[in-house]
Amino acid sequence: MTEQHVTVDREGAIAILTLNRPEKRNALSLEMMRELDRRLSELGEDRSIGAIVLRAQGPAFSAGHDLRELVEGSEENHRTVFEACVNLMERLTRVPQPVIAEVAGVATAAGCQLVAACDLAVASEKATFATPGVRIGLFCSTPMVALTRAVGRKRAMEMLLTGEAIDARTAFEWGLVNRVVAPERLHEETMALAARVTSASRTIVGIGKAAFYRQIDLGASDAYAYAKDVMIANASEDDAREGMGAFLDKRQPQWRGLSERVET
Repeated sequence: MTEQHVTVDREGAIAILTLNRPEKRNALSLEMMRELDRRLSELGEDRSIGAIVLRAQGPAFSAGHDLRELVEGSEENHRTVFEACVNLMERLTRVPQPVIAEVAGVATAAGCQLVAACDLAVASEKATFATPGVRIGLFCSTPMVALTRAVGRKRAMEMLLTGEAIDARTAFEWGLVNRVVAPERLHEETMALAARVTSASRTIVGIGKAAFYRQIDLGASDAYAYAKDVMIANASEDDAREGMGAFLDKRQPQWRGLSERVET
């Protein structure tokens, strides 16, 4: 398979993944999802990468699934497509580096899910978000998993049941994106956020990201018990000793470790 739907660039410790199917509004075909999943997996193993930015060519971030694949496919085909989608969304949380969505335009259905599944998101003032599957007879059931965890039950249900789009400012107020910026500053602001993330220890960020997703759905008592064990282990890391020592010595830390694969 010729890999052409996702391009990879790099600026220092930041990897930039670009959805490159603008003529199809970056619809998440099976091929594109598998390619994006593979690219993320490869970057996750690269210890020199501190953050990953996910952006798109063209006016749409992603219009969701490739509906032609679903209309023309069998039940087994549908299973293959949605399993690939779930694998991709879970990959976003499993890679140790923070993944930041850079959203310039429309993000609908599985495209909205892609934004919600990223660790952070920066949106242009022109961006819009929707889960309109209910209007075409295919309820956005997998998108609602990430969406509900980002915006909460009532707001997610409103988006899922009406299919209506929300603008970037509403997405910010609801917690779907971290910040909204002018279109001409979108890439600059996203890269600045990524640069701040990469200034920390790769090892410690990887530990923290894995722990965040592990504890998020636990009850408070179980979450504290788990987080306590993580902190005990974290405190023994070389970079933890270096960071605390640097703070006490009033100097900049010299991080020793690079990111290891941290499974959730």
